[in-house]
Amino acid sequence: MTETTGSSPENSPEADQPEAPEVAEALEADATEAAEAPDERKHSTLRESVVLVAIALVLYYLVLTFVARPYLIPSESMEPTLHGCHGCVGDRIMVDKVTYRFSAPRPGDVVVFRGPPAWNVGYKSIRSDTTAVRWVQNALSFIGFVPPDENDLVKRVIAVGGQTVQCRNDTGLTVDGKTLDEPYLNPATLMVDPMVYPCLGPEFGPVTVPDGRLWVMGDNRTHSSDSRAHCDTVAIQPDLQRRTLCTGENVDAGTVPVSNVIGKTRFIAWPPSRWGPVRAINPQQGP
Repeated sequence: MTETTGSSPENSPEADQPEAPEVAEALEADATEAAEAPDERKHSTLRESVVLVAIALVLYYLVLTFVARPYLIPSESMEPTLHGCHGCVGDRIMVDKVTYRFSAPRPGDVVVFRGPPAWNVGYKSIRSDTTAVRWVQNALSFIGFVPPDENDLVKRVIAVGGQTVQCRNDTGLTVDGKTLDEPYLNPATLMVDPMVYPCLGPEFGPVTVPDGRLWVMGDNRTHSSDSRAHCDTVAIQPDLQRRTLCTGENVDAGTVPVSNVIGKTRFIAWPPSRWGPVRAINPQQGP
């Protein structure tokens, strides 16, 4: 007897195929996922960008705080080494804040420092009274595009703790009795010939610099308010040229604590026409 094999509905090819509504739902789900994928990638890219910017800002802040920081030169006291003047585009220098963590400033170094209290008399804030403008000024100051709103100064170290500095018209500027060699002085900038007027101002000293302090002077001696201008208890008089300054009665006021030094000037970062290193020329070593 022949066995007849019939096809049941369950085994038919049509049974293996999903019904039309299920196919539509699957296609719709695939389309939704495909549409959401670019949005998810955009959001992921945005999050990564925000994280990278935040990391960059933190690193930049750490570098400015602990490693190096730009400063704007606002005055002419260090001409021609550093260019600056009121109302002009001054040099922007990069200051190394690491070196003096391991060694002390040396004669010839060009340093940025906080002015001691005696140097702050008459200092006025250069910030706007408008909060928003002041905030922008502070931000630009942090990256060296605006002078800081504090009495931060830049000068050259002439003598360090334990050394005696003085100036006489017959000997010129001396440290421990040795006449200094200062190739960074420029008669055209000074508007005075150092060979004719060696002190480039009134005679001063002798002053023995206390330990842990520095005697600093600007390269543009005739336009620099430096250690010479702050070491006397006697107020500056019209007959300034006829008396000797800094006779030792107020040495601390004229010298700068090493702890006030922010860093060593390494190079001029702006403008491009003046790019280059700032040389630390030790005037005590001679030619």
